[in-house]
Amino acid sequence: MSNQSLSSKILGGNLVLRIAVGLVLGICLALVSPDAAKSVGVLGQFFVKSLRAIAPILVFVLVMASIANKEVGSDSRLKSILVMYGLGTFVAAVTAVTLSYLFPTTLELVTSPDGLAPPQGIGEVLKTVIFNLVDNPLGAITNGNFIGILAWSIGLGIALRHAAPSTKVLLNDFSDAVSFVVKVVIAFAPIGVFGLVAETMATNGADAFIGYARLLAVLLGAMAIVAFILNPLLVFWKIRRNPYPLTITCLRESGVTAFFTRSSAANIPVNMGLAKRLGIKEEIYSIAIPLGANINMAGAAITITVLTLAAAYTQGIVPDFSTAVLLSVVASVCACGASGVAGGSLLLIPLACSLFNIPNDVAAQVIGVGFIIGVIQDSAETALNSSTDVLFTAAASMSDEKNN
Repeated sequence: MSNQSLSSKILGGNLVLRIAVGLVLGICLALVSPDAAKSVGVLGQFFVKSLRAIAPILVFVLVMASIANKEVGSDSRLKSILVMYGLGTFVAAVTAVTLSYLFPTTLELVTSPDGLAPPQGIGEVLKTVIFNLVDNPLGAITNGNFIGILAWSIGLGIALRHAAPSTKVLLNDFSDAVSFVVKVVIAFAPIGVFGLVAETMATNGADAFIGYARLLAVLLGAMAIVAFILNPLLVFWKIRRNPYPLTITCLRESGVTAFFTRSSAANIPVNMGLAKRLGIKEEIYSIAIPLGANINMAGAAITITVLTLAAAYTQGIVPDFSTAVLLSVVASVCACGASGVAGGSLLLIPLACSLFNIPNDVAAQVIGVGFIIGVIQDSAETALNSSTDVLFTAAASMSDEKNN
């Protein structure tokens, strides 16, 4: 009885409330004792590493088990989700272009970090995605290559649809076991958030962002418009009822965690747990959520667009409307290749800058600016990206269930 009570205490309770408490305590510790706050940062690092470790095997097992037991009719739902992913990313890029026109921003250029290797063209981005598809399965799981993991798990799942019923039962049992481990890891999120917030506040403080307040205002403004206005409109288009309860739930339970982990891949287990609580079928969310972590990149599209146009304004270039629309398309496509890489959207800025013939050395300095504001920018970008994954998955699933 006592063991069961301890287990329910660890795994139960209001996770969002506990995360909020961890957040406040982390800020307080950073203000009172910055040295102690830096020391507890190891708790946050351990939490993020735990999520990164469990996410690949979780996706591999869940997708394989779901497809092996796949119900007829899931394909249309996935197609609907993919349409929302693509449309949402493009709308985000257009929003970033509009705000950049209304509030043109110039940059104080700095030296970018050494050792970066931005892609040389869209073809290189697409080539990387294609090559990731045929990665060694063990290498894909070890390195967190979710495109490769999806390819292998989908392939094996299709093959195992013809397996004996006992094999499918074993797959489901293994899937449940992995899900339990994930639940245990997520139960320690408040401690992880406490460590992450304390270390971030103690290391960077608030003064580091004052010089780039205008740039951050445009970036965060675009992300807020997408999160609170445009995404709800897309959800309303699908479900034909008030979209805000679902939107706020996704932002609160997925976006907050993603903001501090700064990793869509690490937030996959959180999104899968939320999708399950929302009543989405496992064969849908087990594929759509990890796929969204790779291709649903509204935040990355905003970052690429805003920083590219800021670079153009800094160079005295005022892009025309047609070029801005082309930039939106390019940013949307490039954003799909930015997943799973720290600062991935920043590394794609030189590619977008090439539309305006901005020299690579200037584009590289823009990357440096991105890294300076990255503590806030990358966190907000990841929160938007990850919360939108589960939001669009839920909306498309609800719409299809209503129509059927």
